[in-house]
Amino acid sequence: MIKKRGSVVQRRLIPSYIFLIIISFISVFPLYWMVTAATNSSVDVARGKIVFGTKLMENMRNLLAGQDLWGAMKNSFIFATVQTLVALFVCSLAGFGFELYHDKNKDRLFSLLLMAMMVPGVATMIPLFKMMSRMGFLNTVMGFMLPAISTPFLIMMFRQNSRNFPVDIMEAARIDGLSEFGIYWKMFFPVMKATFAAAAVITFMNAWNAYLWPRVVLTDKKAQTMPILIANLSAGYVVDYGMLMLGVLFCSIPTMIIFFILQKQFAEGITGSVK
Repeated sequence: MIKKRGSVVQRRLIPSYIFLIIISFISVFPLYWMVTAATNSSVDVARGKIVFGTKLMENMRNLLAGQDLWGAMKNSFIFATVQTLVALFVCSLAGFGFELYHDKNKDRLFSLLLMAMMVPGVATMIPLFKMMSRMGFLNTVMGFMLPAISTPFLIMMFRQNSRNFPVDIMEAARIDGLSEFGIYWKMFFPVMKATFAAAAVITFMNAWNAYLWPRVVLTDKKAQTMPILIANLSAGYVVDYGMLMLGVLFCSIPTMIIFFILQKQFAEGITGSVK
């Protein structure tokens, strides 16, 4: 009787499994097509060839001959890493202070920060460019990261997750003589590691994939990032799709590595888990 019930349950799950397999295939196919296209010629890609070819090394030679691939990878990695570290420190401190040190004025200031999320980034592009130019930050890490080191979204994320932080241990730490920054560094940071991991993934991906602001502030070709390099590959009259997809593949690898390494912590941080 138990075996019959088990077989009936399994049969009912067959449509769900088929649906999940189809959705998984649809989700993975663009990545598969990107990888196969990087190994084919431009003509084969335009024809819709979806099997692996033999033009990988040729596409690689053309890419290295026409663009400073390793320089762009280096710039993107440095810019994204520095922005991620600074943004995590600034936004986590802000979220920590907003939630654990309540004050009416702070709540009003936080409301203003949330209102800032409704202002489109394009509206502030010209004033920001003028500021960076006057301060001499064009084509520098500072010019790239300053507008994004403190974002309302990350501050709100840290504040929301800080609500699960045990306040009692803060009182015990103060009695033991620990400073407020010591509480943040020695107690808040270890407990909120999942939130830091989720914020790191979001910030790194946004910084790595940023295009519009780097396009404006990084005017020197030596300071170009990977999204700018990809845009340059598709800006000519004749586009080499095999070389273009190889560049896209190189641009995608770092973010995929970061996400796969921190995917568990990312899921925990998004749901507000505290350890």
